[in-house]
Amino acid sequence: MPYQAFNNLRQHRARLQDSVQLGSGIQLAAWRNDFDCVTQRSNHHTLSLYTEAGFDTWHKTTAGWQNGGGPDRFCLMPESSETTWDIRSEFSFVHLYFTDEHLRQLAEQIWDKSPASIALDEKIFSEDVRITQLYRHFLLGSSWQQYANHLTLSSASTLLMTHILQHYSEVLWKLPAVRGGLAPVALRNVMAFIEEHLASPLTLAELALQAGLSEFHFARMFKQSTKLAPHQYVMQRRMAKAEQMVRQGSQPLTEIALACGFSSSSHFSNRFKSVYGIMPSALRG
Repeated sequence: MPYQAFNNLRQHRARLQDSVQLGSGIQLAAWRNDFDCVTQRSNHHTLSLYTEAGFDTWHKTTAGWQNGGGPDRFCLMPESSETTWDIRSEFSFVHLYFTDEHLRQLAEQIWDKSPASIALDEKIFSEDVRITQLYRHFLLGSSWQQYANHLTLSSASTLLMTHILQHYSEVLWKLPAVRGGLAPVALRNVMAFIEEHLASPLTLAELALQAGLSEFHFARMFKQSTKLAPHQYVMQRRMAKAEQMVRQGSQPLTEIALACGFSSSSHFSNRFKSVYGIMPSALRG
């Protein structure tokens, strides 16, 4: 879907650095902006994290213009809220765009019931260690254009929305306890599916379908069984397959990258080095 906040920024001085729309329809966008005045009013929710500078970004309030931005400060702008910004120096920020329907589906997955209403709290220049952690470690630590990372991105986005539901809405339900892992046959089916589809941009929804569970419950039960989150396990299997192919064959690295779910050999090589300490080409000597 076209997100209004995204389209509005494109009409101003904001410069889009990167963007990706994930399978569920939620969207991530990384921006830089300077010396601009922007009013946002959208039919969707926006979670913004300042990643660089932002000290001279001012927000219009009934008491006048106020600042308070800076790295790792976040703003939560619910649908239909109106915010006006005066940007007096350059800064960088990342937006996550999602809808009421995304939150409702998530609530139904987690608690098997739908809240009567979902009204998010507006937050400006706030701090939350969990939001910073998810943005910095998962969303900003992965190349958005690589399909191999989309499972990580969608999983982190789901965790962010779950956190928002729990802490910045009237939905104060506690997360249900994990009572056990996946049944052995379900775990085998999921693992076999992963092995057969390492070349594909796997999604959490596809993996959950193999186990006949919602994405939320599948992710928690899979981790209970394997001690790894689904995106961690899938990346581990991609890397194991890649190492085997590099050691045992003479295929071009580009072909190996594609077979393991990476859309570029350079990104594959960098990921390989981060795991094994050497570039794949060096492993062939």
